[in-house]
Amino acid sequence: MVVLVTGANGQLGQAIQSVSGIYPQIAFVFRSSAELDVTNLQSCIAVFEKYQPDYCINAAAYTAVDKAESEPEKAYLINVIGARNIAEVCKNNRAILLHISTDFVFDGTSIIPYTEEDLPNPTGVYGKTKLDGEKAIQEIWNKYIIIRTSWVYSQFGNNFMKTMLRLAAERTHLSVVNDQIGTPTNAVDLAEVLIKMIQFCQNTPIEVFGVYNFSNEGQCSWYDFAKKIFEINTIKIDLQPISSDSYPTPARRPAYSVLDKCKIKKAFGVAIKNWEESLKTISFIT
Repeated sequence: MVVLVTGANGQLGQAIQSVSGIYPQIAFVFRSSAELDVTNLQSCIAVFEKYQPDYCINAAAYTAVDKAESEPEKAYLINVIGARNIAEVCKNNRAILLHISTDFVFDGTSIIPYTEEDLPNPTGVYGKTKLDGEKAIQEIWNKYIIIRTSWVYSQFGNNFMKTMLRLAAERTHLSVVNDQIGTPTNAVDLAEVLIKMIQFCQNTPIEVFGVYNFSNEGQCSWYDFAKKIFEINTIKIDLQPISSDSYPTPARRPAYSVLDKCKIKKAFGVAIKNWEESLKTISFIT
């Protein structure tokens, strides 16, 4: 079984690489954006012709939420045209596509966890391009699994956890917003779930294509998340909660973006760790 992973140098791509050795029955092919440019259809075709993947995990994405507001064309090119190209080559090669999406497809006005059936309503460029990418896939190829996730962090790439640890080494006090509620997702947990989904598809005749939510369990604010990061790493710092109004950003963040995971747990039988438990497995001082 050949599994192609796009965006291999990104946070999720590196997380998948970190656990790939546990699965010798899977031949992983990792391709960075330099090796497989999802915005170039010919690049996609060439890689698929060479490796003939049975599955493709599309982890290639434009994820700079604030920068997207000033670079909408670039975000659209990667998140929409890129997704469309990957769906096209998956269809032509009969490969099952696993595509990573985001909680930013929602506007954050809910007060209960979002299900896969809730109506998306993105408020910024990033969320809109990710939603349009989902739609492009759904229009082209029916053998897809779209996974919406949130607040992804890990020991790889750039993310909130690593930023907090870096700032704590530079400062004696820090302020973090406490009125945005969501759920952190350990990228390694997400990587493991993606592989479990592939194994499930390989070993059962049941079709489980569609949209799924995945994050760790529980919920917190960014302030709570930072506090737990420092606590686990025994870092003493003056951490203060602030409102989003005190920390304006070019892109508005969802006030509430907790995802309901009932569907993925039922369909694939996955057990999901609480975010605090999972954070303890990878937190470290940089």
